Amino acid sequence: MSEQLHDVRLHVNGSVHEVQVPARRLLSDALRHDCGLTGTHVGCEHGVCGACTVLVDGSPVRSCLMFAVSAVDAEITTVEGLTEADDTPEGRLSPVQQAFSDCHGLQCGFCTPGFLTTITAGLKENPDPTEDEAREMIAGNLCRCTGYQNIVKSVLRAAEIEQERS
Repeated sequence: MSEQLHDVRLHVNGSVHEVQVPARRLLSDALRHDCGLTGTHVGCEHGVCGACTVLVDGSPVRSCLMFAVSAVDAEITTVEGLTEADDTPEGRLSPVQQAFSDCHGLQCGFCTPGFLTTITAGLKENPDPTEDEAREMIAGNLCRCTGYQNIVKSVLRAAEIEQERS
């Protein structure tokens, strides 16, 4: 017996994706497999590592813990949606993306999408964090490569870039 499929309309990065998914399809899987947005990474599949973090109505959410059918009518932003529009087809890096580049905030890159979305939301809540607040902002995300120092520097640099662009 096959699983019943549900018609779901996902609003992702400003576009509508009409997908058919089983009720138990995780948002992370729907984004990757049904919408073709593979920037959202799945690490632990238990909500611990933060690699799958996306923004749902502006708040960071572990997409491996949320069913796709629960995301109907929500505005979802993945790492692919963080780039800002400008006069070029590819757009301009967001302040957080630019800061990660400037400060060497990534190594292997697997955890990076989760950090970028988490920090984007964190800076909306606290646009001028101290170093300790930056550490607290990223405390729910795991990185096995960097030791976090350059990620913390990236948070602080992103706040500077945001202020420069304002």
